[in-house]
Amino acid sequence: MRGVSTHCPYCALQCATTLHPVARPGAVEVRPRDFPTNRGGLCRKGWTAPEVLTVPDRLTMPLVRNAAGELVETSWDAALDFVSDRIKALQAAHGRDAIAVFGGGGLTNEKAYALGKFARVALKTANVDYNGRFCMSSAAAATNRAFGLDRGLPFPLADLGGAGAVLLVGSNIAETMPPAVAHLQGARDTGGLLVVDPRRSATAGLTEENAGIHLQATPGTDLALVLSLTHVVLQEGLADTAYLQERTDDPDALVRTTASWWPERAERVTGVPAATIRRAARVLAAAAPVHGGAGAFILTGRGAEQHSKGTDTVTACINLALALGLPGRLGSGYGCITGQGNGQGGREHGQKADQLPGYRSISDPAARAYVAGVWGVDPDELPGPGKSAVELINSLGTTDGPKALLVHGSNLLVSAPHLSSVRERLASLDLLVVADVVPSETALLADVVFPVTQWAEEDGTMTSLEGRVLRRRAAVAPPGEVRSDLAVFAGIAERLDVPGFSTDPAEVFEELRRASAGGKADYSGITWERLDADEALFWPVPHDGHPGTPRLFSDGFPTVDGRAHVVPVDHRPVADDLSTEAPLYLVTGRLLQHYQSGAQTRRVPELAEAEPEVYAEIHPRVAAQLGIGDGRPLRLRTARGSMVLPARVTADVRPDTVFVPFHFGGAEAVNELTNDALDPVSRMPEFKACAVEVTAAALPATGVPA
Repeated sequence: MRGVSTHCPYCALQCATTLHPVARPGAVEVRPRDFPTNRGGLCRKGWTAPEVLTVPDRLTMPLVRNAAGELVETSWDAALDFVSDRIKALQAAHGRDAIAVFGGGGLTNEKAYALGKFARVALKTANVDYNGRFCMSSAAAATNRAFGLDRGLPFPLADLGGAGAVLLVGSNIAETMPPAVAHLQGARDTGGLLVVDPRRSATAGLTEENAGIHLQATPGTDLALVLSLTHVVLQEGLADTAYLQERTDDPDALVRTTASWWPERAERVTGVPAATIRRAARVLAAAAPVHGGAGAFILTGRGAEQHSKGTDTVTACINLALALGLPGRLGSGYGCITGQGNGQGGREHGQKADQLPGYRSISDPAARAYVAGVWGVDPDELPGPGKSAVELINSLGTTDGPKALLVHGSNLLVSAPHLSSVRERLASLDLLVVADVVPSETALLADVVFPVTQWAEEDGTMTSLEGRVLRRRAAVAPPGEVRSDLAVFAGIAERLDVPGFSTDPAEVFEELRRASAGGKADYSGITWERLDADEALFWPVPHDGHPGTPRLFSDGFPTVDGRAHVVPVDHRPVADDLSTEAPLYLVTGRLLQHYQSGAQTRRVPELAEAEPEVYAEIHPRVAAQLGIGDGRPLRLRTARGSMVLPARVTADVRPDTVFVPFHFGGAEAVNELTNDALDPVSRMPEFKACAVEVTAAALPATGVPA
């Protein structure tokens, strides 16, 4: 039997797969397909993705919390009526902004677009944002101000294969998207894989045996390290001076902002030896086109971006790329490794607090007028920019804040920082509505839960980390009374007497095409028919006959003057820095076996058995000083809370660093401890570094942890 061609539901690599229905209702068998990103490969998560379709606790009926405080099954009409009536009452009492909407980077383009429209047209609220604020927002802010455009990779991923050097700053792709590692082989063969990470991660391990250099920097110092790399490039005459003069607006700013970051100074800040910094800069420069190299790429991930200075760190990486003449050159460039499955498309079409479809600014009168025309509303009726994710969460239930929150595609009680505060704010709401596929930690707190479709049960489009728009195709019917998020938006909108919300994803995409036309992320030339015939198109695609745009910036940058903007930046410490009471850094990250909040992967037996519980990596020297043995309990305490978890004693982590994976919920959720201090530009919270006290803990009677 011929299978259904689609893509993996997890990360932004969007590995191509074929689904074959099997005898069990709702179940499928997955097989990898050859595709430029995954080249016929799948990671462990992708192979086991079908298990989530039939988990025992799959949500199949709407749930409403009764007078006894229990979530009980109800009908769709009853649930939609209840939510709509509460929205009307709350807005009548407190105004339109009394309702907030929170989206997710895993929603299809159609759902993301409809969510943004639903918030602004049906609810007429400014309070809409999404969990992409926790992921790619710093890179988006940096690339927008430098290049005038944000597309994670402005080139196909396959271009990496021909490069002589690849610098990865804060990205562990060997665990987060294993099939992508094949694209690093060319750099490894020439000794040009450069990895910045405070841990000897699986990706850092790829630099061994002369395949590259691991720059094991102190947490929170990537910015200082990149400034020093740029210093070496400039001071040793390795820069592409002609490129800087022709294609950037202020080359002298690079010299001014990096002059004081000589490697010996950077060594004192970052812990990376000065000789290693010089060697890495020379390896990267030797691969640059200006020196006749095969090509060089600089790529950032969450390790660099999830900081209160994440935008500046990415900006420093872009400045280094500009110094070497990489952006817009075939076989070279700067890019961001997008994490969530539709993290790219999810931020292009209106989920973000300050954006309208097509990556338009909601503050731009012309953009408002155009999109309002597509939606058939008065531009003056559209709300202005709302609060960013953390600021929105912190305002929930307050005197002037939203009284209700609708959550789609996000598990805030695991993924947001400073969870005790998040839990308090959610509990203070008059109405919490969650649309999900399983009873996640956030869904279990809700007043109403809508059961919605997931990847193999729905049609739509996704946009990969390369800006490649892909078709998602349904292979099986959803179970029970499961419906799409589109049905939630349409059902509530109808009850609010606001027409124009379709439940047909093909119709929604046609409207998205019109709404994005002329915007930075222009999908107007993309049709499902073209995607079905050719598999994928890179945006922008401004008209029907346009072939797509795999590579950007070759002829200039979409800035006012056509040049890349050099933005001066400088290093500063993490917001919650070390003290005598908290002398180590806590960093968080991902595991091969799990994805994001773990709501899906923790329900897959094979993955749960491989990594069943949270743990803390701690260096042997520190473990010995504290009397903590491998597997024994330790307590982590930050300014925001504490938790007890088992130790993994390993030399793969720096002595000043403790690493904890963030995929676990409840008492195992490390985001109880993380800092919600925000980047002033992107409003990204500082997940990746904060001061922590580590002590030995007594073993609870029920085990560590329960």
